[in-house]
Amino acid sequence: MSTWLSEREEGLVEGAEELEFQSPVPTQIVSNGEYLPPPQSPKQKQVENRIKELAEENSKFLGMTRREYLMTNCGMAAAFLAMNEIYGGNVFQVDPAEARDPEMTLERANALSGQFIFDDQTHFLRDDFAHEEITGLGEFAAEHWNPVLKEEGISLTRYKFENYIRELWFTADTKMALLSGAPFDDPTWYLLFNDQIMSACNTVNDFVGGQRMLGHAVITPGQPGWMDTVDETISNNDPNMVSWKSYTIGDPLAPSKWPWRLDDEKIMYPFYEKSLKAGINTICVHKGLMPPDYEQSFKGLWQYATAWDLEKAAKDWPDMRFVIYHTALRPFLELPDQAWAEFEATGRIKWATDVVEAAQAAGTGNIYGEIGTSFANSAVAHPKFSAAFIGTLVAGLGADHVVYGSDTVWYGSPQWQIEAMRRLEVPGDMQEKYGLPALGGPNSLTKQAIFGLNSARLYNLGMTNVELQNLNFGEDKLAELGREYRERGGGPTNKRYGFVRTA
Repeated sequence: MSTWLSEREEGLVEGAEELEFQSPVPTQIVSNGEYLPPPQSPKQKQVENRIKELAEENSKFLGMTRREYLMTNCGMAAAFLAMNEIYGGNVFQVDPAEARDPEMTLERANALSGQFIFDDQTHFLRDDFAHEEITGLGEFAAEHWNPVLKEEGISLTRYKFENYIRELWFTADTKMALLSGAPFDDPTWYLLFNDQIMSACNTVNDFVGGQRMLGHAVITPGQPGWMDTVDETISNNDPNMVSWKSYTIGDPLAPSKWPWRLDDEKIMYPFYEKSLKAGINTICVHKGLMPPDYEQSFKGLWQYATAWDLEKAAKDWPDMRFVIYHTALRPFLELPDQAWAEFEATGRIKWATDVVEAAQAAGTGNIYGEIGTSFANSAVAHPKFSAAFIGTLVAGLGADHVVYGSDTVWYGSPQWQIEAMRRLEVPGDMQEKYGLPALGGPNSLTKQAIFGLNSARLYNLGMTNVELQNLNFGEDKLAELGREYRERGGGPTNKRYGFVRTA
């Protein structure tokens, strides 16, 4: 049924697309299959029930069905109100009036629609991807997030190019995206090959007559012939190839034959030298998000997913930029409340704090924290923990070293993640107790940096603050298609793709 989960773990999850209740914001953690999600916590169930109550009350007030209401900006606001109410702390900045004032929410949405949002981590499947098991992601999402998907039928098309375009640009405020892949010991599992990543970027950019997509080149350090791939990528000199992507764990599916370290002088240092000579100075590295039983299932290998190799590599190669995907956040091994209790007791976040400390010890300013999946999961799991996670990164790495990513298309439209980040704030008591910074309003300088300015700088887009704010993505062909889609009645569907825990 799944991609990365073991046979035992498959029996514990179902497709999120089969969920009976379609919440504007997920009410339990959804996994893309790289890790086993924890079960819905009692508080998450309370949030779900409270969203249902607010939707029932406000939909009647506005003269619409509950389902229609949940697809609106008012419904989104109601979800954040429910989360604040159940968890306390007012982590999400939301006015109660937004839950039943469409004009108020429309005005807010219009005011923020031009915000520069660069999604640093996006995916779709190649047309000839042969592993039908990945449809389990859709079955999982329909079970817990959107039952309509089951009615419509679940197939690999959910994860293909057309739906990627729709979810990323037609139903969300994304402006630019970085298309990513993943390495496997078995190449038949590759989501996209490097030439397909570049082809997709060129297709979209040629169509719009501008630049909407950039791409990674996936590398497999240690595997036979991997440097030939590097040489081929460099020789192609594709302007849309702006960074490398890999997993130090080697393969997300199972223990790999080829794990590696960023500070391996024999394997990686010749690569860094070659990369810098070619003018490519950014490598994006998946860390964290291991299975809950990682010490057993990845025995002897799980350390490769931690930050143990980061400080030395950053020191030795100050001109390389190391973007740590998911900021190495360890998965929630227990209920989310326990993860929050651990932070309360120690002020640390497993593995993510290690990235911060490695960056501080290196002192080279070339380590970045990317928040794809980690932010989404923590926002759903425990809003205060989410505030602690982002606050820890901003405090320790600097607001100019944290980058936004959503892991679209695995989880459906990223708009709820965008809204969660816009509304996120570190409560005052947490700021004082843990020395965390305020994040500011939806378009604060900190959030502008996270959403897009940092990636613009990383990928040499030649854009200043002023230039970014003046860019008008609303006039190209992609924006035109998005408007036509919405005019025909298209909009956010609350569709989620992935796995939720049911046992």
